[in-house]
Amino acid sequence: MSLIWATRGRTWGFRFLRDGGYKDPLRVYDDVFSGVADELEVWRRVAEKGALRFPDPLGRQDRAGRIIPHDFVVFGSLADKVDSIEDARRLIWPQVADEFARVWELPQPPSASK
Repeated sequence: MSLIWATRGRTWGFRFLRDGGYKDPLRVYDDVFSGVADELEVWRRVAEKGALRFPDPLGRQDRAGRIIPHDFVVFGSLADKVDSIEDARRLIWPQVADEFARVWELPQPPSASK
């Protein structure tokens, strides 16, 4: 699956868990999330990519009590299948849910993968 995924863990701050194969995923992330600021939920297309954000489906919170957000840059054929936040959550979350369950309580974030 081609995507960039950024989130927080229980004790670690905002990190990229998947880099989508980009050496600098922050540039791509900034481009597609430009203008959505702190919106709790987002799905919007920017050219061939999509910006997706939603709160953790299980309501997990960091140690400061903030709900964990999940931000994704979706591209390729996967982005073409998405027309709403609900579509995106249904298609993407099952593919990363187990991975997040394994890492969210780690004291240090894992390095980004493709």
